[in-house]
Amino acid sequence: MIKKDYSQLGKRLGYQFSDEKLLIQALTHRSFKGQHNERLEFIGDSLLGMFVAEALYFAFPKATEGELTRMRSQIVKGQTLTAIAKEFELSSWLRLGPGEMKSGGFRRDSILEDAVEAIIGAVYLDSDVDTCKQFVLRIVGQRLDKLDPKTALKDPKTQLQEFLQSRKRPLPLYDVIGTQGQAHNQVFTVSCTLDTEQILQATGTSRRKAEQAAAKKALEVIKSE
Repeated sequence: MIKKDYSQLGKRLGYQFSDEKLLIQALTHRSFKGQHNERLEFIGDSLLGMFVAEALYFAFPKATEGELTRMRSQIVKGQTLTAIAKEFELSSWLRLGPGEMKSGGFRRDSILEDAVEAIIGAVYLDSDVDTCKQFVLRIVGQRLDKLDPKTALKDPKTQLQEFLQSRKRPLPLYDVIGTQGQAHNQVFTVSCTLDTEQILQATGTSRRKAEQAAAKKALEVIKSE
């Protein structure tokens, strides 16, 4: 096996690791033997949300909490992180088990977005809060600049909540009613129960995605009533 020169990836990322093992771990999927990136992903997810929230708070002093929340969602959502991963061409650097390699895991959005969060966590552990903050703001910077509080899209859960609140109806209840697949490649089934006792179900590669899909179905149903 040809040894990879991770300093080349560091150049793309704009950050050279003092401890290269952290970067390697951040690129290691659960299906690969050895330490994988889930713990780093856990840290990175929290840091990403915090740094983006702080940047939005100061960039949009007149924005409401709801507007700030929606703009943050635009930045930290899986689709955005996948796009960032593709910009850095992370697919060619991922370490996957044989099964994931054969199934095309290096192209799977969920794996790519997890790798971005894990790299953020790795940068933090390799440096400090300020350095990590600058790294995050640099990789999401152009997207932050394009945000507008008035045009930020509301996700289905937010739309459903606001629709029900405007009609003084109780908020829906979300429950995970099933999971399928191996731990590194699970599919979640979530139910969304309305006050009319209607139950809408949907699936997704994460609980969050499944809840959004179920909310979208519920919104379509109640708007057609």
